[in-house]
Amino acid sequence: MALIDNYDFELLKNEAEKLVLDELGRQLEAFEGDICICNDCVVDMATMALNEVKPYYRFSLLGTLYAAQAMNEEAYANSIKEAVSNAINHVRENPSHD
Repeated sequence: MALIDNYDFELLKNEAEKLVLDELGRQLEAFEGDICICNDCVVDMATMALNEVKPYYRFSLLGTLYAAQAMNEEAYANSIKEAVSNAINHVRENPSHD
């Protein structure tokens, strides 16, 4: 019996993903064409940043409220900004293409 066949995991969401993607968009705007924004590079940046921040998964309304409260903490917001900045710099210096 495969667990995934018996339960609806589509409702499981990582709230950190939206925050990372929003921050990535803001920071990439500052480069104004001075960085590769192809699909591979941008997805690499998002992936790297998400691997560095604490995930906030939710399933229910209560979980959404808990995640929202935790994500509003200044330390968490700063960790997202730093992770995104580091990811941008890493991919900028080491793109996955020529």
